Amino acid sequence: MTRHALFSSHTLRRGTTRAALIVSLCSGLLLAGHANAFDLAKVPQGVASGVDAGQEVAIFAGGCFWCMEGPFDKLEGVISTTSGYTAGEKDDPTYKQVSAGGTGHTEAVKVVFDPDKVSYDTLLDVFWHNIDPIAVDRQFCDAGTQYRSGIYTLDEAQRKAAEASRTALKDKFPEGIATEIEAAGPYYAAEEYHQDFYKKNPIRYRFYRSGCGRDDRLEEIWGDEAPAH
Repeated sequence: MTRHALFSSHTLRRGTTRAALIVSLCSGLLLAGHANAFDLAKVPQGVASGVDAGQEVAIFAGGCFWCMEGPFDKLEGVISTTSGYTAGEKDDPTYKQVSAGGTGHTEAVKVVFDPDKVSYDTLLDVFWHNIDPIAVDRQFCDAGTQYRSGIYTLDEAQRKAAEASRTALKDKFPEGIATEIEAAGPYYAAEEYHQDFYKKNPIRYRFYRSGCGRDDRLEEIWGDEAPAH
């Protein structure tokens, strides 16, 4: 089911207890060496596009990529966000192919950021608070592997930080966290009409987001830690 088929109701499986997302586990050690370890010459196809020297990249999948650009764009130090497709088998897939669920890709967002102004740990924190970590092969009203959540890491420092952030959430989500953490593969930018959709089509975007139950579910999961909307 695509984002255009909105569920009329949502099964809410847990309370609104406050979580303390401890993404700073060993972060001092990780961040100290991270800038030197990040090498744009070694990233997969499509990742370095639009990235200048001294900048870094993070890749996250949180369901509908329309809804994942805005939370990162608000952060000081984030230079750009690009909706796209990753973690699949087909080269240069189209939205029609990915949304049909047959390519193995997931909708994702590539975040280009200045590590001197915003840390990867901060990006992880924003990511977790904008998804439903226990949803399997879906996010909110969008169902299918193409909407699975994931963190796609580009070096060892990112992998360690991502795994530490997921470990820190295990007590809050004892039923299990479905979000995958994998080494990043090729990244394919989505069609231009998907880029900055929330800015270009604000009315349609708000209708979709509300109808999909995204904000209600985030509030149910995260309580007073839920992102503002």
